[in-house]
Amino acid sequence: MSNATPDSDYPLSEVPNGARKGLFSTAILLFGFTFFTATMFAGGKIGMAFDFTTLLWAAVIGNLLLGLYAAVLGLIACRSGLNSVLMGRFCFGEVGSKLSDMLLGFTQIGWYAWGTATIAIVLVKILGLPESLTIPLMVLFGFGFCLTAFVGYKGLDLLSRVAVPAMLVLLVASLWIATRDIGGLSGLLAVEPSESMSLSVAITLVFGTFVSGATQATNWTRFARSGRVAVLASLFGFFIGNGLMIVAGAYGAIVYQQPDVVEVLVLQGLSMAAVVMLFLNLWTTQDNTIYNFAAAGCNLLRTGKRKTVTLAGAAIGTLLAIGGMYEMLIPFLILLGSIIPPIGGVIMADYFYGHRARYPKLAEVRLPAFNWVGLGAYLIGALSAYFSPWVAPLVGIAVAALAYVVLFEANKALVGRQQVAGA
Repeated sequence: MSNATPDSDYPLSEVPNGARKGLFSTAILLFGFTFFTATMFAGGKIGMAFDFTTLLWAAVIGNLLLGLYAAVLGLIACRSGLNSVLMGRFCFGEVGSKLSDMLLGFTQIGWYAWGTATIAIVLVKILGLPESLTIPLMVLFGFGFCLTAFVGYKGLDLLSRVAVPAMLVLLVASLWIATRDIGGLSGLLAVEPSESMSLSVAITLVFGTFVSGATQATNWTRFARSGRVAVLASLFGFFIGNGLMIVAGAYGAIVYQQPDVVEVLVLQGLSMAAVVMLFLNLWTTQDNTIYNFAAAGCNLLRTGKRKTVTLAGAAIGTLLAIGGMYEMLIPFLILLGSIIPPIGGVIMADYFYGHRARYPKLAEVRLPAFNWVGLGAYLIGALSAYFSPWVAPLVGIAVAALAYVVLFEANKALVGRQQVAGA
């Protein structure tokens, strides 16, 4: 028996067929999620290091890999009706899955603190407000941004339908003005890079900046009506949406030496548009972020009270923002970008190899406290990613998946020998 109710977004159970969504709903929600200010800074770094043509290749390769990663996890989520934290029970065990819950939950609450602090600080700066309003604004937005997540999938969907088209219009207008300011396409192509970076580092930046988000996009692709919807929505969000953020950040860095589209809009004399863009940009990511935290928190605590966990997460994120801890958290969260992707690698291997592409129903299966095959594979993948000189997130995913297959076969052989000896 599930302790999830029909309006609770199924935090502890599979999404039933009657609650599934179509392509537009799933795609626009993921698109809004990937409209993220921090991704633009990665684009800005790349924009200063390459000519425009090479920059586009780095963006295409990095975001295609990211989109494919999200799409495979999305396909699994759609077929099983489970998100990453619930799939973690099969991969890591009933108790072992709490490791992934804590890792995934902590990254999301850290980003929530960053977004809450960012909007308060930037609004005070752009609008010339008194500094004393910074903390009250953090409290206002810390709880305000979680309202659509509190409602659930329907709230996230509704906001995305309004915000995404508005942000696209502002972004296209800003890019058009930037192209005019630099002297057209010929002027853009003539810009010489002022810094240096290898292509593999650029791809790592593109792929790694939002890979933790891609790992948890299963919170929405599990609502997809079909595998095709899940795959196309993932590619739209993470290949197109994240790609736009990278290119927009690079554009701003090349033309104005400023990767953040909000700052660019201010430089272009569009201050009110900048406020609107900042508000929508952060809200469509913040509500998804706190929704991710609630999903991880519900699995960690084994509670169906998603709305309560959402409010608790908003309170924690707000306190972290007020305490200034968001400044110290960001380097750690970027570090987690290399140790979170192996979770996705283990999920893929466990689903396709360990369970032959079919999970049993969660309510009907008895799982071990610890799945040492999955935990061991994750540890090997995370260490490989951490010490890898190459594209660390990709290495982590590939090594974790391969290690799972090897450990799975070794464990099966060991069990077989024990059974023979026992007989």
